[in-house]
Amino acid sequence: MEAVAKLKNVPTSPRKMRMVADLVRGKSVSKALGILKFEANAGAAKVEKLLLSALANWQQNNEDARIEDANLYIKTIFVDEGKMLKRLRPAPQGRGYRIRKRSNHVTLVIDSMTEEQLEQQSKKSKKANK
Repeated sequence: MEAVAKLKNVPTSPRKMRMVADLVRGKSVSKALGILKFEANAGAAKVEKLLLSALANWQQNNEDARIEDANLYIKTIFVDEGKMLKRLRPAPQGRGYRIRKRSNHVTLVIDSMTEEQLEQQSKKSKKANK
């Protein structure tokens, strides 16, 4: 059972937010929360809040299940470009330089791991340890 959370019109550039999204893509929810808590990038706090919102959405849909037993992970996270505010900055000799204030939309989907995915992940971790 998956849960979706969306964050719209975040006033940072999509490129900066994609750097944060790449840090947590495919990770378990608990590991991703730990990464985001101590990440210095300003977008990390917003993605952390979004992840907590997705977790609450999942809890709402699955009231009888426990979060610890569900093996939740970030299935997909992507950042789309939002509105761009166009401004003019004064420049020499009467010119005006265009300033583009970018924004973005973040979509986050969490899901619980199946038995097969858990086995594959444990095999990968065993190979990495060797």
